[in-house]
Amino acid sequence: MPTGPGEILELIRLGRASTRGDVLEITGLSRMTVAQRLDALLGAGMVVEGETGEATGGRRRRSLVFNSSQAHVLVAAVDTTHTRIAVTDLGGRIVADTEIDVPVQAGPSVVLDQIATAMTALLDKHDVAVGDLCGAGLSLPGPVDPESGRPSQPPILPGWDAYPVVEHLQATLPGVPVLTANDADAAALGEYAAGHAGVRSLVLVKVSTGIGTGLVIDGRLYTGADGGAGDIGHVRVAPGSDAVCQCGMQGCLAALASGRALAAELTSLGFPATSGHEVGELLRAGNADAARLAQRAGRHIGEVMATVVCLLNPEVVLIGGALASAPLLAGIRETLYRSALPRATRHLQLQLGTLAENAAVVGLTRLVVDHEFAPDQVNRRLRA
Repeated sequence: MPTGPGEILELIRLGRASTRGDVLEITGLSRMTVAQRLDALLGAGMVVEGETGEATGGRRRRSLVFNSSQAHVLVAAVDTTHTRIAVTDLGGRIVADTEIDVPVQAGPSVVLDQIATAMTALLDKHDVAVGDLCGAGLSLPGPVDPESGRPSQPPILPGWDAYPVVEHLQATLPGVPVLTANDADAAALGEYAAGHAGVRSLVLVKVSTGIGTGLVIDGRLYTGADGGAGDIGHVRVAPGSDAVCQCGMQGCLAALASGRALAAELTSLGFPATSGHEVGELLRAGNADAARLAQRAGRHIGEVMATVVCLLNPEVVLIGGALASAPLLAGIRETLYRSALPRATRHLQLQLGTLAENAAVVGLTRLVVDHEFAPDQVNRRLRA
């Protein structure tokens, strides 16, 4: 297979090659060919060189690094009650951010109009031109079809099914590629990029107002046939339960263990809450009832995750979302390890995610960069 500048950039960007010698060894190309292709990448500002600190034969080797400051990415992580908007560099470092309160129940047109307005204001405030963006990303709390980029029958997004999200935002961002993703998928990719690169299989369980999982396998998101992979919130765990889920079924995991379910119980106990975000605030404040209910919810989640772990045999399972906490993790650990085959868990790392609310932001950045700096894209751009 031909190895052009794009393939070499991918080696550098993903940390597989950090010097010219690495590129020579991995690709088997001649020194002249490697020099020509690196010159093209350096000339385009996609790669920068620096000192490695290692001397060989009296000369210091030059390091090769992906230039994460060459452009920006604009992202919006949509939750059920609010949206986080950020401008990042290409490495996922947050340059500027803001948050708006807008419930997804208001419908796609209203929500996306408010997001577009906030995006424009954020760019203007921090003097970032639309032309400085290499792309934009938006995550939603529901399945997203990977082909169309549109919501795919999302249970907790009434009126959003098949809505042209990308086209709506491109009216505000002309010429800027816009990518969409499920929120748990974006968070999983963010955690992978930030601290688990090289892990063959990672699962992130996002527990907020709803429950879902993101799957990263061999460095790529696995989204399923039409974006529904990992939608564990609608697995029926108590068929005889009276708890009605937003999908219309009874006894779903989300009906028993989601932030919405816990919010209703806490409200009945005298601690008003309407969303996973507010339940998370009670957990962080040390509310004993919130902690007790979170641990119980974790036991339900652990029962479902035992099947996921036996099926995928992942190296890492991370817990994220508004309810991510020690009590929730303890409950998951309690039933997952008891219910799963010991062989499936013997090398498993089960822990809280480290990026918190930044996980989807970092993941959306990675999604855009993976797309816009894919080898074929780079090769095409440098030939133009």
